[in-house]
Amino acid sequence: MSKNKHKTLPLKKNFLAIEKEYSSYDNSKVVILSAPYEKTTSYGKGTAKGPGAILEASHYVEFFDEETEKEVCFDIGIASIEPMKFGKLSGKKALELIYRNVNEHIKNGKFVITLGGEHSISTAPIQAHFDNYPELSILHFDAHSDLREEYEGTKYSHASFAARVSEFTTNITQVGIRAQCREEFEFIKAKGIHTFYAHQMRNEGFNHILIEKILGTLNKNVYITFDVDYFDPSIMPSTGTPEPNGFYWDETMRLLKKVCAEKNLVGFDVVELAPQKSYAFPDFLTAKLIYKILNYKF
Repeated sequence: MSKNKHKTLPLKKNFLAIEKEYSSYDNSKVVILSAPYEKTTSYGKGTAKGPGAILEASHYVEFFDEETEKEVCFDIGIASIEPMKFGKLSGKKALELIYRNVNEHIKNGKFVITLGGEHSISTAPIQAHFDNYPELSILHFDAHSDLREEYEGTKYSHASFAARVSEFTTNITQVGIRAQCREEFEFIKAKGIHTFYAHQMRNEGFNHILIEKILGTLNKNVYITFDVDYFDPSIMPSTGTPEPNGFYWDETMRLLKKVCAEKNLVGFDVVELAPQKSYAFPDFLTAKLIYKILNYKF
């Protein structure tokens, strides 16, 4: 497929509601790929509506970032691709569709952001980036370690995405973990996965020392997979499996800023937003999170 055949969303539906000059495929360094996939959610539902809610909320995010003093969307261009259609596809076949799309955009020289959907989708963009960037480290923000071999009868569950990733790389750093089964705990120790548990992070303090410890586990090339239930439910209630003792905006931005400054962030995904019609703030927070990462990266 040639570059000019990628269908992008119009101004009223794209990320940040930006004009075609800054959101066409050929003019953009960044591609936002929506994967509204939801097949295995096990508690709260609604993640399939996450990408649309993020794009809609982004229309209220300011172009100018006062911290970085940039309007990065105009510097780099951001193309929002029409959402992928899964139909009856599930499990491995759904992941193959996502992989093909992400890999094509990487080959076209784009910085790819994938929006979920449930966390099971993340295996595909991680694999695509792993296949294109040497010695890639995976930085995983989450309340859950998602390392179950299978969950509720499937290996392609949202609770098993990291187990699927571990089949091709164990260079995984997890941040914010506060819910897992015993088998996951033992798997982490056996495979040498770097896991920063929430209780330890709170006891030690989320400061520059902890941030340096996290950075010390990462290679130069880094891919971020960000489950919004990493955040505390007080600021992120719109997710399927919220957990107490989560994290907040400022401390998270300090870590992300440092990662982007000292490492080569090659792509990222944001998943597990389950929007609530009566409470739009979590949608806005997620859209702002994406734009902040882009401001730190570029």
